[in-house]
Amino acid sequence: MWNEYNNPRHIRTLNGVVELQLKIRRCQNKSCLRYKKAYRPELEGSLALPQNEFGLDVIAYIGALRYQEHRSVPQIHAHLELKGICISQRTVTYLIDRYDELISLWLKDHKRLKAIFKNQGRVILAIDGMQPEIGHEVLWVIRDCLSGEIILAKTLLSSRNEDLAALLLEVTNILDVPIDGVVSDGQQSIRKAVGIALPKIAHGLCHYHYLKEAIKPIYEADRHAKKELKKKVRGLRDIERNAANEDREMATIIEDYCSAVRSSITNDGHPPLEASGLKLQSNLTLIEQSLERMEKKVFYHHL
Repeated sequence: MWNEYNNPRHIRTLNGVVELQLKIRRCQNKSCLRYKKAYRPELEGSLALPQNEFGLDVIAYIGALRYQEHRSVPQIHAHLELKGICISQRTVTYLIDRYDELISLWLKDHKRLKAIFKNQGRVILAIDGMQPEIGHEVLWVIRDCLSGEIILAKTLLSSRNEDLAALLLEVTNILDVPIDGVVSDGQQSIRKAVGIALPKIAHGLCHYHYLKEAIKPIYEADRHAKKELKKKVRGLRDIERNAANEDREMATIIEDYCSAVRSSITNDGHPPLEASGLKLQSNLTLIEQSLERMEKKVFYHHL
């Protein structure tokens, strides 16, 4: 095909604005079915969507900020501006929609999924729901624990067991291999949905939620211990006020120690894998040891 004309195009990427010089070709054979129809370079599709100002790397980055880090649209907008990407909040919302569409198309490639599941011979389903913001639809995701592949992702206005059962039945229609089990956080509506759609399949709690339930007594004891520890480190503001009467160097040291204590108090752990009380105990012990070393230095300095 003849190169009939060049079409310049600008794309905003994570690394800045890129200018493309696209060579548009058209068939000159009148008997051809694609006579005079434009044929654009194939590489263009790997950089950006048609008639879209932003590159696919920006769309993927926005999707990661939204669904992996759970950031809001204003937060994503502010983050992109800090990276030097000129974009509006409305465009961020638009690109999130484009990301959802691309993920949806990828998930609907059932031929690819069936080939993966055929090799492993079975699946263990995991089902969970995520609500990005209060009042929004819940995104329900069903994936295979063995391969890590997402089988189905849909947003629902409600979390009724009938609606969730319909999702599970939709998954069974996709699969050509047996389901060995279902794993979830034990939510009541999920339990009922599994009972309706997969009555003969074993349903258990995931390791994280199982541990979270089992550790409740320890968690309560740890929380009480943290409460008692916090009582012993009160009066930071009075110490900071008195530090103003010291020389600049000593005042800075005192302020740094107060900041360290305050940070330790507010730096909570994530149960069940991290105990907040034990974490506070460890941090305060390190601060106390540092203070003892500082006291010895000051003592020997005066000698």
